[in-house]
Amino acid sequence: MDKKKSNVKDYLAIFLIGVLLILVYKLLDNFTQIGEWIGKLFSVLMPFFVGLLIAYILYMPCKGIENLYRKTKKKSFINKHARVLSILTVYLILIVLVIVALTLVIPAIVNSGIDFINNIQNYYNAAMNAIEQLPAESFLKSDIVLNAINRIQDIDLQRFASIESIINYLKGAINIVSGIFNAFVAFVVSIYILAERTEILSFIKKCARALFKKDIYLRSGKYFYKSNAIFFRFLASQILDAIVVGILTSVAMSILGVRYAIFLGFMIGLFNLIPYFGAIIAVIIAIIVTIFTGGIGQAIIMAIVVIVLQQIDANVINPKIVGSSLKMSPLLVIFAVTVGGAYFGILGMFLAVPVMAVIKLFVIEFVEFKTKNKKRKIKEKATTLPKSNN
Repeated sequence: MDKKKSNVKDYLAIFLIGVLLILVYKLLDNFTQIGEWIGKLFSVLMPFFVGLLIAYILYMPCKGIENLYRKTKKKSFINKHARVLSILTVYLILIVLVIVALTLVIPAIVNSGIDFINNIQNYYNAAMNAIEQLPAESFLKSDIVLNAINRIQDIDLQRFASIESIINYLKGAINIVSGIFNAFVAFVVSIYILAERTEILSFIKKCARALFKKDIYLRSGKYFYKSNAIFFRFLASQILDAIVVGILTSVAMSILGVRYAIFLGFMIGLFNLIPYFGAIIAVIIAIIVTIFTGGIGQAIIMAIVVIVLQQIDANVINPKIVGSSLKMSPLLVIFAVTVGGAYFGILGMFLAVPVMAVIKLFVIEFVEFKTKNKKRKIKEKATTLPKSNN
């Protein structure tokens, strides 16, 4: 009887392995169709992902405003509807900022960029005339510099930045990323996530408590909250810092009379999102543009002012905004940005620092846990050893 049961189990195992092999073969055979199905699923769910991202970014401001409303008189209208009012307040502020950006800031930046690209040929000709008047032994007349300038000349920037091209790019981006309906869905989803965040988090906690052991549940919860705090603080602080740097550099360049001050200030603020490398690249580009548009003297003065502002930002403004949660050695930051950029491009360079901060957190806690465990075992072993009789 036992032999028959054993044979049945063997046959069942062989049957299941065969079914599994057939499924794997079918998956590989229809890989293109499966990829298309997954792509379609992601496109359908994209508004929900965008809504989740919006809710994640607006969570801390919304929470802070809600706490302020909660401090009002108990049982008052504001206190009773603190969450709803906080969401309305945050979205009203967001809408006002978007309207200001669309009507004032973005048009000025776009117009400056288009004007620079349309006049780049004139700047190139002026620069070449100035170089030709230099002595023959000048470094600027070396083959390396002339070849680099010729390569820049060969780039047809107007083809990429004409009004028609920009309109086509914007239309394509809107069609790919989100239509009007998707934008509306993402907006509604973000509101519901913010409104029901307590219930959502409670449900996730219940599921985690049911699936994992108590020790794993508590540890994973601690890591989740710490990682979330690192990512949110980094995203919020870097965006705020980029805005501050962009405004300061734009104002300083405008005072100095630098042409395209708003465009260059916006570029420096945007590049400042990437630690270390971004600021260096942005300043170099700004110096080159200012040499073409205002001469070497103005470029040197502008470079000194911008570098001073960068140092003030790095040593005063940024530490105040970021705080101590992302303190890492410069070597670790440079390593993270280099690896992130090599594998994931600009987004990888931007997110490399918080990812490395989370990895550093896990490594430090793992080492501390192992060290404490080792010390505890040594102590227990020492207490269990028999005492020697002299």
